[in-house]
Amino acid sequence: MKYIIAIIKPHRLEDVMKELDKEKVYLRTVVDVVGCGRQRGITEVYRGVKEVESLLRKVKLEIAVNEDFVEPTIAAITRGAREGEIGDGKIFVFDLKECVRIRTGERGKEAIG
Repeated sequence: MKYIIAIIKPHRLEDVMKELDKEKVYLRTVVDVVGCGRQRGITEVYRGVKEVESLLRKVKLEIAVNEDFVEPTIAAITRGAREGEIGDGKIFVFDLKECVRIRTGERGKEAIG
């Protein structure tokens, strides 16, 4: 089992969701977040005054999958989120030690579905 976290641009969320649906990856959590990467935010000029925003709006997806779905999930997120520009995002993959479905008490890969 793996736990996949992806940080993407908010306006790419709909495309990523469509790509995940194509791969039959339906179990996901989406959270609005702020942060910055290498670009360290953006600099804008507003009424002649330079303003630096160090935290940019992003979307975080959290997805638990069984081993068979790891690569299709990564590919789907990449297809949906990629614009070929700085700030497209990152995908992190962690080992998932345990999963428990609260309703039934199922554990492990059966709990993920």
